[in-house]
Amino acid sequence: MESSEKHPLFKPVLATALGILFVSTASIFIRFAQSEASSIAIATFRLVIASLILVPLAVIRNQSELKRLNRDELIKAGLSGFFLAMHFTVWISSLEFTSVASSVVLVTTTPLWVALFSPLVLKESIRKSVIIGLLISMAGSVIVGLGNACQLEGGVLECQSLMSGSRAMFGNFLALLGAWMAAGYMLMGRQLRKKLKTLSYVTLVYGIAAVILIVITVIRREPIFSYSPRTYFWLVALGLIPQLLGHSLFNWALEFISAAYVSLTLLGEPIGTIILALIFLKESPTFLEGIGAGLILLGIVVASLWRSKVISEA
Repeated sequence: MESSEKHPLFKPVLATALGILFVSTASIFIRFAQSEASSIAIATFRLVIASLILVPLAVIRNQSELKRLNRDELIKAGLSGFFLAMHFTVWISSLEFTSVASSVVLVTTTPLWVALFSPLVLKESIRKSVIIGLLISMAGSVIVGLGNACQLEGGVLECQSLMSGSRAMFGNFLALLGAWMAAGYMLMGRQLRKKLKTLSYVTLVYGIAAVILIVITVIRREPIFSYSPRTYFWLVALGLIPQLLGHSLFNWALEFISAAYVSLTLLGEPIGTIILALIFLKESPTFLEGIGAGLILLGIVVASLWRSKVISEA
């Protein structure tokens, strides 16, 4: 690592650990805010608050960089912002219907879908390990989907009717849809990242996503000015802690940490979120959710290992 002398390893590692902690708070803040605010309003506040802080910084520091974008790059930025807006909308909505554990683990499958769709969008080859990892995670997803409708008792799997578990299954589907939207956001933005610095990129995409969500919020006539002070507190905390601080720390640390370490540390988010949900929401995953979550995380690890091998050989 080129900057290891200027930035001792413990600093990026500490930044990554703090980033995981901050990002893990998102589901908790969302759950508290959902007592009054709708999911679309929560998504809007999250991105608007982050954008209000980032836009002035990007204009002052990187204005010329943003002006150099051509028409095709602006279209990609628009698509990336659209997918990001949809990602937050459907994922936050999933928390209305399913458990925090199921939602956050399913939405964490984003790297698998990026790897799967890369051959179609970016003309990148797909590795056998990615397919294996995807199959393992899909098996885990099925088990997570059954986690709210089925339970093990005395070694026997007992399931309720599909209708009784349909609400949680719908929430699980929204979380998975959130992962697909996040994959679209990453695929559209990957080429922009080669031309833009991190601050310019996140400001541009967050800003576009925020504008899209503001328009949707206005069309839906969401009552965003009638919440209690407590709800506004959770909304501001959501925009500042997981969105701004959490992702900023990750983006800084990724400049100094290997791809293998990055892939594995990203799995800390669902683990951290489940622990926080247990503490603050008194919500613990079921046995089947735990088994399914373990398989999903294993699948992501398997799919991520080839990336570090390819990079180390390059």
